[in-house]
Amino acid sequence: MPSASPTDAAALAGTQTLMRGLTVVQAVADGASDLKALCAATGMARSTAHRLASLLVQERYLRLLPGTGYALGPQLIALGFQAREGLALVDVARGYLDELARHTGDTIHLVERDGDEALYIEKIAGTRGLQMRSRVGQRMPLAYTGVGKALLLDDGEAEWKRLYQAGSAAVPQAARRLTCTAFVRRMRSYAAGGYAYDLEDNEPSIRCVAAPIRGADGAIAGGLSVTSTVPYLSLERMEELRPRVIAAAAGISMEMGWRPPR
Repeated sequence: MPSASPTDAAALAGTQTLMRGLTVVQAVADGASDLKALCAATGMARSTAHRLASLLVQERYLRLLPGTGYALGPQLIALGFQAREGLALVDVARGYLDELARHTGDTIHLVERDGDEALYIEKIAGTRGLQMRSRVGQRMPLAYTGVGKALLLDDGEAEWKRLYQAGSAAVPQAARRLTCTAFVRRMRSYAAGGYAYDLEDNEPSIRCVAAPIRGADGAIAGGLSVTSTVPYLSLERMEELRPRVIAAAAGISMEMGWRPPR
């Protein structure tokens, strides 16, 4: 077998150095603030960790604070803001939505919160020949769709009640199918599980499985759902789909900069 060329060897060494530098940055982000902690977190020799950390400080990716130790630097903060400004939820979510659509054959929705309403920003129609009334640009009261409920999982019971009552004027027929007390009871369960259902709460025979999407700050930034009619979305199938929907939302969240709790 021919030996690697000098160019290939240099490229490999550069890649290894880059990966080690990124490992140091991640270790500092995870709380390593001195060389001993860096070595423990990365498995590097003290001299290697010190060399890389010093270079990262020089390039402002890390800071070395007296009495505190290593911390993330201003260059990372600037890059983080640039990355966040460049993220469009629809673009980040596209691959996950397409995969859900292929797997389920059902209608897929992506929404953002707009005041007390869920704003539909993307829709992929199902392949079962069903026509959903939802459309991109449509707004619905948050408390009256599954994906709207997913946007509310971090809110407290007082806010749930307010939004349920506020939406009842816009969707009076739905309000008669579920009392406020029953709504709050369901929301408690959804918040504990990190998902939400629409069990014909808004429209007869329409059900959906939804989950929240989080941004880099951990706050809910959007939601996605799989929607169909009762014949295609039994309670048993909803339970089967729930982990996949939650996983898709988590994948989008991580693309948006969110990190799941350890």
